[in-house]
Amino acid sequence: MKILIIEDETDLLLTISNYLTREGNICELAKTFDDADEKISIYQYDIILLDIGLPDGNGLNLLKSIKKYNLQAGVIIISAKNSLDDKINGLDIGADDYMTKPFQLAELNSRIKALIRRRGFKGNNTLVFNEISIDTDGKEVKVNDKKIVLTKKEYDMLMYFVINKNRVLTKEALAEHLWHDNIDLADNFDFIYTHLNNIRRKIKAKGGKDYIKTIYGMGYKFTDQ
Repeated sequence: MKILIIEDETDLLLTISNYLTREGNICELAKTFDDADEKISIYQYDIILLDIGLPDGNGLNLLKSIKKYNLQAGVIIISAKNSLDDKINGLDIGADDYMTKPFQLAELNSRIKALIRRRGFKGNNTLVFNEISIDTDGKEVKVNDKKIVLTKKEYDMLMYFVINKNRVLTKEALAEHLWHDNIDLADNFDFIYTHLNNIRRKIKAKGGKDYIKTIYGMGYKFTDQ
């Protein structure tokens, strides 16, 4: 899962990032309004953790940018303010949840998982696509009830495909999702083909079908249609 953490307090920013990274997430960081707005305009995220009190702007205005760029990310406001008006305004503008500092990291992690279940998995911990099932808590994938072993990148790619089933995903989108900001350092996208072939091979080995369709000149689509 890819998470953007927008927080101007360096210690808290790193604490949240380190914790969520240990939980298996990809975390990107922004300390200012402008930095956050730039990342939102370029990259896609599953979850955005948004501090309201940024030094160069009101964090609530970033919710408008999220809508402007048509991002599908879930948004959790994290703020020192315990104002009912701020909470109501944030939820009205488009936030999904609100947490007041200080908070327990374990609770934040639980809120993130709950939000992902509500938005993408219809409240379930298990994501199912025909004979493929993904336990999002245990990060375990089964095909025809037989476990397959995936690397972290392969797991992240399969999840990204299933969540975005029937949608065309470009090589650039796949690469950016897997490698986030570091993708700018890549010379080519050969690693995408390697991960795709590994996923196909492992699913087929357990009797599964190949749902990853190549859309020439555009990218890939995960579909049974």
